[in-house]
Amino acid sequence: MIRTVATKPYPDQKPGTSGLRKKVPVFQQEHYAENFIQSIFDALDGFKGKTLVIGGDGRFYNREVIQKAIAMAAANGFGKVMVGQGGILSTPAASHVIRKYKTFGGIILSASHNPGGPHEDFGIKYNAGNGGPAPEKLTDAIFARTKAISSFKIADVEPIDIDRIGTVEAGGMTVEIIDPVADYAELMESLFDFDALRKLFKSGFRMRFDAMHAVTGPYAKEILENRLGAPNGTCRNFKPLPDFGGHHPDPNLVHAKHLYDEMMGPDAPDFGAASDGDGDRNLIIGKGIFVTPSDSVAMLAANARLAPGYKDGLKGIARSMPTSGAADRVAEKLGIGIYETPTGWKFFGNLLDAGMATICGEESAGTGSNHVREKDGLWAVLLWLNILAARGESARQVVTEHWATYGRNYYSRHDYEEVETERANALVDELRAKLGALPGTSVRGMTIASADDFAYHDPVDGSVSKNQGIRVLFEGGSRVVFRLSGTGTSGATIRVYIERYEPDKSRHDLDTQEALADLIAAADDIAGIKSHTGRNKPSVIT
Repeated sequence: MIRTVATKPYPDQKPGTSGLRKKVPVFQQEHYAENFIQSIFDALDGFKGKTLVIGGDGRFYNREVIQKAIAMAAANGFGKVMVGQGGILSTPAASHVIRKYKTFGGIILSASHNPGGPHEDFGIKYNAGNGGPAPEKLTDAIFARTKAISSFKIADVEPIDIDRIGTVEAGGMTVEIIDPVADYAELMESLFDFDALRKLFKSGFRMRFDAMHAVTGPYAKEILENRLGAPNGTCRNFKPLPDFGGHHPDPNLVHAKHLYDEMMGPDAPDFGAASDGDGDRNLIIGKGIFVTPSDSVAMLAANARLAPGYKDGLKGIARSMPTSGAADRVAEKLGIGIYETPTGWKFFGNLLDAGMATICGEESAGTGSNHVREKDGLWAVLLWLNILAARGESARQVVTEHWATYGRNYYSRHDYEEVETERANALVDELRAKLGALPGTSVRGMTIASADDFAYHDPVDGSVSKNQGIRVLFEGGSRVVFRLSGTGTSGATIRVYIERYEPDKSRHDLDTQEALADLIAAADDIAGIKSHTGRNKPSVIT
């Protein structure tokens, strides 16, 4: 029943910040998916007879690869696989299932916030036994194996009916199809005051949640409408579709502009939110006010004690280096640790496992806590709702009072997407070459205090991660950060992060892009963005 199939390596299977992501036609090449899955198994030890979790965000090609993964897990000696019904399992839910049932690890099929469809994006990543993304040491081993692989093992088994909850046998292995929502919903109920949230909705509180035809839809529908009593219709686009309804499932102000426009309109609901393709990102918009992801993590941390799961306070806060320093001031006031890591949720894992951090966040709309080892979009939405219910205030009041207490970090990210890789690399290489000469020079009337290429020294395991983003810091606390993203599938994405701290309460109502105008111009002066990319403006501004 088990076949060993000869294969040849592909040279392009290097995992990015969160697994391997390519266009669907790339994954449909002969043995392409099988090679990567076998390389994952070959890089692991000690899984014989153990349990593997498999699930994904429902995007195109999900079901086919799930069947391959099941057959290959059986052939390689796993004793059991747990699969989300219909192939559905959000990334945070998969992390929770791995942790709750103490499985060996999990394979998550997703390209996160990237588009789906026959010619769009697909992805495979491995999560370890702690529920978090594979650490760099493991992804390096997987990549090394992909370059040398000569065969893979697969069991000859009939396709599994993944739409029917229950247990079957396949290739001498147990396959359990599980309700993808139940365990996660139970976890959320243990963290938040569901009685208070029911009262909030019963009082007439109106909310709009846009699942973007992605994986969070069934979770939001069950929790918000079925369990908390939000009116029917609170959740929109809640049915996961293989192509996300033809839309880009990235909850930002470009791809969720319809939600933003509604929340800024005359009859706006009290609260608006959205999540992305695999359910690990979030968009938060109050009535008449957008909450930046950087501000959101700071505000959630400042108010977390209002939720039952965090009533004893936080051990620490961790943020990715490009995320604004708003959370730093919260940590200072609370007297807890603050940790600045590279981009990529896997870097938070050690801090969470060591009990050094409780809440983590990234400027790219990822927020989470120690309840799982992934960012968690719906968790962030529920914590916001718990805070609003406990304080009896609007989102705008929470935001403006936070700024009055801590000051405001004006912050924006400018993305230049699908830039020719050679051009993007040239920009970064030239910028790195002149870092030593930048301190003490003046740009647009602002003096550069320091400039470096961020390196992270992990305080738990002592590992060092270099070249994690170029920082240019100005006197007075403003900064510009340049980084190449590892989440796209074609060309390169140049991300430019611009930040200015404003302590003066009377200056907290400025337009963000106007408040940052001189820094935006300085970024181009320093890096030559227009000359290198040929672009006069970013693809996306958030």
